[in-house]
Amino acid sequence: MSPALRIGATGFALIAVCYGFARFAFGLFLPQIDGELGLGTSLGGAISGGSFAGYCIAIVASATLTERLGARAIAVGAALVAAIGMAGIALAPSPLILAIAVVVAGSSTGLASPPMAAAVAAAVRRGRQDLTNTVINAGVSAGVALSGPIALAIMGQWRLAFGAFAAVALVLAIAAAIALPAASGSGRSGGLPPMTGPVLRLISASFLMGAASTALWSFGGQLVASQLDWGTTGTGLLWTCIGVGGLVGALAGTLVGKFGLDRNHWAFLGLMAASILTVGLGLGPAPMLVGGAVFGAAYVMLTGVYLVWGTNALPDRPATGLMVGFLTIAVGQSVGAPLFGFLMAGPGVKYAVVCFAATAMIAGVFREKSTDDSALA
Repeated sequence: MSPALRIGATGFALIAVCYGFARFAFGLFLPQIDGELGLGTSLGGAISGGSFAGYCIAIVASATLTERLGARAIAVGAALVAAIGMAGIALAPSPLILAIAVVVAGSSTGLASPPMAAAVAAAVRRGRQDLTNTVINAGVSAGVALSGPIALAIMGQWRLAFGAFAAVALVLAIAAAIALPAASGSGRSGGLPPMTGPVLRLISASFLMGAASTALWSFGGQLVASQLDWGTTGTGLLWTCIGVGGLVGALAGTLVGKFGLDRNHWAFLGLMAASILTVGLGLGPAPMLVGGAVFGAAYVMLTGVYLVWGTNALPDRPATGLMVGFLTIAVGQSVGAPLFGFLMAGPGVKYAVVCFAATAMIAGVFREKSTDDSALA
């Protein structure tokens, strides 16, 4: 088996489990968990805030530790953290223990991505690195798409589900130990990346895209419910469409190689803006579901674009290059979600939706390369 196929398959599965099971499955099972443990809205909010903080801390730590210890050790660690967190959820006797376990499980998403970028850079030939990286990144959507049907199939058995998820994560820890390159890290961290033009533009673009994406990531269910009076089944359908559509993101590396990073960036920001408008303005059941699928494809494609952008900007530090874009997306989401809620409560849904669609388009102002960079080269 070629290094690209071996590392790509392992990374795809690891990202799917960390994102789809360890991070997002909690929300799907939340009604059943709340019914048994009585979380309440205050603790639910604390868990959400803790998950975001855990992700931000974990992805910075992961990039630093990958440079010190190497990709294999940190990828195995990510799988083990996911397994420990999900086992804690399955066994949690109280809301407090559950909250801690959820934050631990969710932090595995921050740990998982940087070592995979480093593994690809170390073992996959240059011509296949972008494709392999973006296939791995598309594991996010596979996990989201799988978690919905699993939740429906074993509805009410949330402890059993998380116990099974933890077992899968343990298997992936073993797979990562076998499949990933044995090369160690440099033994030292590289510190903060240089704030070059490409890095600064990456930060600006990914922040705005992350903020815009919260229109559907944070409020998609609410928008569907308010526009079409759909129940939980309709919201679940939207979520499944987002996950399935995101599988298209595996093509990001191929499309970047064929059409260039900046063209793909513009095209998929346009599709994201269109999907936000389609879902947010309530254009009908079929258009809204199609809009969800387009949003999933655009979001995962754009994260793939920022992944390639970051690794190109910092070719000697691929884990840090990935971290810069992904961390900034998360920061943008933390700013975007409360702002969208504020606009919904004030000027109204349509105003909020149009503003956030425009924000997605504004991100396209920032390009990977500029004439100034060419002149410096």
